[in-house]
Amino acid sequence: MTDDLAGLESLEETGPIDYLVIEFPRTNFTGEAFPLLLDLVDSKTIRILDLVFVLKDEEGNVGAIELDQLDGGGFDLTVFAGVHSGLIGDDDVAEAGEALLPSTAAAVIVFENVWAAPFAAAVRRAGGQLVASGRIPVQAILASLDEIEAAD
Repeated sequence: MTDDLAGLESLEETGPIDYLVIEFPRTNFTGEAFPLLLDLVDSKTIRILDLVFVLKDEEGNVGAIELDQLDGGGFDLTVFAGVHSGLIGDDDVAEAGEALLPSTAAAVIVFENVWAAPFAAAVRRAGGQLVASGRIPVQAILASLDEIEAAD
């Protein structure tokens, strides 16, 4: 679990690297998602390179917190201790905090898509390069489907 970029044998063989900032209301943090995240790591679907937790208080102050300061909702968060590549810096924590509502917390996760590494490496060997990428949030898809349904 403590793999980092220095531990990667070759960046040429690395899968795409993504990041997520996932906001949680501080009063509703159950830890339900953490075992599922661990399953993704154990199945070698992803490799977590960085995991940082950020809090934004009522006044808008932002700061990173340690795993042992969090209630994992019955899940032992220390399994993620030591996950640190150095890709997330103080400026990234501040930027993540800007996206948060007051009185919330967020998990900031940088991860390699291990499942895609062979494809990505083959593309790079062929001289290809990623020129655009994006995600469509499920909420946007649901809203579009609701609009289509309402129009019918």
